[in-house]
Amino acid sequence: MVARAFQLYLLLTAVFAAVVDFEEAGAKADDSAEEVEWKNGALLNQSLAALRPGDVLQVPGKTFYLMGGIQAHNLAHVVIRIDGTLKFSDKKKAWPRIGGKVLPCMRFQNVSNVTFTSQQRGTLDGQGAAWWGYLRYLENEENRPRLWEMDVVKDVMVEKLLLTNSPYWTTWFTQVDGLEIRDADILNRRNGRRGHDLWNLGAFNTDGWDLQGTNVWVHHSKVWNQDDCFTVKGSSSNMLFENIEASGLGLTIGSQGGKDVVTNITFRNVYMDRTYKGIYMKFRDVDKDEVSIIQNITYDNIYMKEPEQWAIWIGPAQQSDSRYFWEGHPCSLLWPSMPGAQCHPSERGIYRNILLRNITIDNPKMQPGVIWAGKSFPMKNLTFDSVRVVNWHKRKADLRYRVCDGVDSASALAIGGTSPTPACFRSNGSELLV
Repeated sequence: MVARAFQLYLLLTAVFAAVVDFEEAGAKADDSAEEVEWKNGALLNQSLAALRPGDVLQVPGKTFYLMGGIQAHNLAHVVIRIDGTLKFSDKKKAWPRIGGKVLPCMRFQNVSNVTFTSQQRGTLDGQGAAWWGYLRYLENEENRPRLWEMDVVKDVMVEKLLLTNSPYWTTWFTQVDGLEIRDADILNRRNGRRGHDLWNLGAFNTDGWDLQGTNVWVHHSKVWNQDDCFTVKGSSSNMLFENIEASGLGLTIGSQGGKDVVTNITFRNVYMDRTYKGIYMKFRDVDKDEVSIIQNITYDNIYMKEPEQWAIWIGPAQQSDSRYFWEGHPCSLLWPSMPGAQCHPSERGIYRNILLRNITIDNPKMQPGVIWAGKSFPMKNLTFDSVRVVNWHKRKADLRYRVCDGVDSASALAIGGTSPTPACFRSNGSELLV
């Protein structure tokens, strides 16, 4: 009886399903006038609210300017097909706010069995240049719109999309249980330079895929941005990132805090061209009555070509949470290059069961990295297997990890020709190198 009822449900949804064309519904293309942006935004909200199981919302292959604050709730069993471009307003003063806080460009709440796709390559454009830059950061700090938020996500597919020019985090997907991202890219850059100069880095906080939850698969995706590229946030588990490219602040877990537990995360088969950071795991300061954990983590088969800063960073979050961006929370962005810049490990963050395997760091600009935990909870069960720096063109004496501290050396092992060996690891299971 249950099977027959479900078959009847599928039949009825197929019969009554509709294809809603955004332009035919009244949207105006290729017009960036403010009144058009508000009208197109309102129409998109109405179109999303009207979707029923089996429906398809289609954005045709044109550019539609719209105001932010797009919101959709309780979508299930629908397809959203973006064949053109949704370009969000660059009119900051007109941007919708609640209590002074800007709304995201798009926010979806409670979505189940939804596919976001395109026939070729659809685009979400946040026109971030209106929000980026050092002076604008002092003005707005982090009160800038995320490009795409989703909360309470069940069995969702994102594919064939380009997310670009995000004013702030590109995505923030939370309470996920079942998500696949494939052939979907993120691009946040201010000029055509291959690397991350000071000008590009002025696109602060333009995170790529920021994900929290469980049962996530991200593959065949490229991210070029000026902050964390592929990021595991909060309490998360069972995530696989593979066959990807990244250049920015890296393959990231964190910054963790509170009572977060992150477990069973794998990054593998990754190419990183002139990335700023590479492998990046981080704790912010954790309250004294709490403990945060990062465990059972694998980074496998990763090639970094000419990384510009730290290729490997396992330790405190090197970040700032205020307009005083030179201050460390807990580690200054200017450490160790500026005298007096502060950096200290999080004393209540736990790293354990971490494997780095087949990692190639080719012609880095700086030393290989930092491995740094607090004395209260030293890192345990760290293994570096075939983690190598090649084409080192600086002084041979400098080919070492800048910091290797707060590590349980009895369970930290360097094997497979790892070079250089971190000073607080055992080599080949025998002698401790100091």
